Amino acid sequence: MAAINGNQYIDRIDRLKATVWIDGDLVTGKISEHPAFKGVMKSQGKLYDFQLEDRIKQKMTYLSPLTGKPVGMSYLQPKTIDDLVNRRTMIQDWAKLNNGMMGRSPDYMNTVIMAFASSVGLLAGKANCYPEHITNFYEYARENDLSITHTFIDPQVNRAHYHFENAEEPIAAKIVERNAEGIVINGAKVLATQGGITDEILVLSAAGFGGKDQGFSFSIPSNSKGLKFICRDSFVGGESAFDHPLSSRFEEMDTIVVFDHVLVPWDRVFYFDNREISNTFMNSSSFSAFTMHQVVARRIVKTEFILGIVQSIIETINIGAYQHVQEKATEIIVALETMKALLFKAEMEAQVDEWGYMRPDQLTLQIACNLFPKIYPRFTEIIQLLGASGLMTTPTENAFRSGIRKDLDRYLQGASKNAEDRTKLFRLAWDMCMSSFGTRETLYERFFFGDPIRIASQLYSSYDSTPYVKRVESILSSTDRLADD
Repeated sequence: MAAINGNQYIDRIDRLKATVWIDGDLVTGKISEHPAFKGVMKSQGKLYDFQLEDRIKQKMTYLSPLTGKPVGMSYLQPKTIDDLVNRRTMIQDWAKLNNGMMGRSPDYMNTVIMAFASSVGLLAGKANCYPEHITNFYEYARENDLSITHTFIDPQVNRAHYHFENAEEPIAAKIVERNAEGIVINGAKVLATQGGITDEILVLSAAGFGGKDQGFSFSIPSNSKGLKFICRDSFVGGESAFDHPLSSRFEEMDTIVVFDHVLVPWDRVFYFDNREISNTFMNSSSFSAFTMHQVVARRIVKTEFILGIVQSIIETINIGAYQHVQEKATEIIVALETMKALLFKAEMEAQVDEWGYMRPDQLTLQIACNLFPKIYPRFTEIIQLLGASGLMTTPTENAFRSGIRKDLDRYLQGASKNAEDRTKLFRLAWDMCMSSFGTRETLYERFFFGDPIRIASQLYSSYDSTPYVKRVESILSSTDRLADD
């Protein structure tokens, strides 16, 4: 096998028949035809089609070291800065097809698996750790161009700092049995975005202060026996791209993952019953550096799109001469160029790690990932402030096909657009910042890597301010005095 096309992706997921529940109903038939999944699966399929287009194929794929066939560039283990740049170019070319709106496009989890495979040395010789299983799964995913989701968060039952769960029937997923075939998992995890519409699900669980049965990592097919995905309400407003230009295409469902005594075969277990490894592997591996590199690259594309929306609103209703409008647009420009500069710096300051892979500068990427959750809500606010009542005067596609078309054409025209095009733009702006889909996007970007306060604390703890403190101490301890006149 090699890099796949969109039809192969959709057919594979339809045939998988994962257990997916939405609005109290079990999804039956082809999941790609269900209203909640149809749009995003079609959009995801376009990504796979794009990577095989003759004009772009060399940028989107590379030749497998095992078969010599083309495989997805997001699986590439970078050994040079040029490799990093090639990965970023591919990531951003894919992101431009959805304007950065799909945070769980396949390249994200491809990057995760690649990072784990590039750090398996951390597991070598450790109890209950199987580095060869990670390597094997990475190669299997790469050669078959798998789509993958992941889950690693426990349900929000009791978030007290030292809460220990001791119920007979576990809430947070844990190991309840170890046998000759593998480990058995019971309980739940949240939050698997695109749960049920990917080939596989990667599960990561830190033991924390709990027992060793709560720490493990593995990947299994999404249709594994006893595995089910429980969806939130769908944020697809409808199938019309006129009325719902974003949610109809890019609504990535979020799911609760329930493990009802799910057997994980031994060859799919990466580690278990090793508290130290389960608590440290993600942070010690190249996971953070490579995933942040992918995320920042995507977020830049998303910020470009937001700037495009804002400037389109400015031109459509002719408000560009107002200084407060210019100032708001400039906020987005500054954020965009700052993110670009940080990504470029992270690549130029990349270093080869102990296993021979070119790792982007993690500190620089941490700064970018601290910045974006703060500025993204401001982006949506700027759209609201500039769009104002225009975000409310947005008739539907059917209205423009009805007997009131003449009224709409007269009263909803813009300075530079006719009424229909103006309405399309403002419905896009609405979907970006005010619909259920848009507000989910804001929450998603706020908490992409977890609690922003914790992320800030991690940056503070890892940043070396010692040279600057010494400079302060130097001037305070100086005995030099200016000579008297």
